[in-house]
Amino acid sequence: MRAILTVLVLGFATVVAGQSMDNSPVKKNGNNSYLSNRAADHFMVQIGYASLGGRPDSITTKGFSRSFNMYLMYDFPSKTNKHLSVAVGLGIGSDNFFFDKTNIDINSRKAAIFRKDSITRYKKYKLASAFLELPIEIRYNTNPENANKGWKFALGGKIGTMIDAHTKAKVISDAVGQGDYTAKVKNTFLFSSTRLSLMGRVGIGAFSIFGTYSFTDVFREGYGPGMKPYTIGLSLSGL
Repeated sequence: MRAILTVLVLGFATVVAGQSMDNSPVKKNGNNSYLSNRAADHFMVQIGYASLGGRPDSITTKGFSRSFNMYLMYDFPSKTNKHLSVAVGLGIGSDNFFFDKTNIDINSRKAAIFRKDSITRYKKYKLASAFLELPIEIRYNTNPENANKGWKFALGGKIGTMIDAHTKAKVISDAVGQGDYTAKVKNTFLFSSTRLSLMGRVGIGAFSIFGTYSFTDVFREGYGPGMKPYTIGLSLSGL
């Protein structure tokens, strides 16, 4: 993971070295002109379907597992190529994975325990996590003069630190006959505290399809099954 992070940082530094660090005008046809209609995509919201790569067959999911991400980005346009820019930002990335007839003990100090539970009836059972993330994108816009009509491509990565992890169960009835209540357990001990992900997106104007893949497992090594989250969904960006 350190090697991947090093390559990402060095690549970003190399590209930024060729960018303007202010809103300097871009040369067009030998004359300086501002790209007044250029959308810098400062605000970005993403929602998508989430899954777990490497999930054992013994662990079953149910329903629509999903991710929700929200970032504020700052865009650095290229001095030499008006189609290119680099964007860095800060925001929150969250995942919600839903399971079927499964109870997850995250209070254990040895390992996360996934138990099949055929007695308790759950309306919903989810494992949720949230990260404070720093995304970095290299962007290409086919129509920088009017970004709302051009194709946009972006490729990059993000590094995040965990700020929350919990399970939440909506119980219909349990083993002792009680029901209609919500049980929530919050504990970050078993989880990977740092997440490094690859991300990319392609679209037109403010809308795009995005995808992410985490290089890091959900749980710390030796504290749970080796599962890596990935997401595909829709992204809305603008301003």
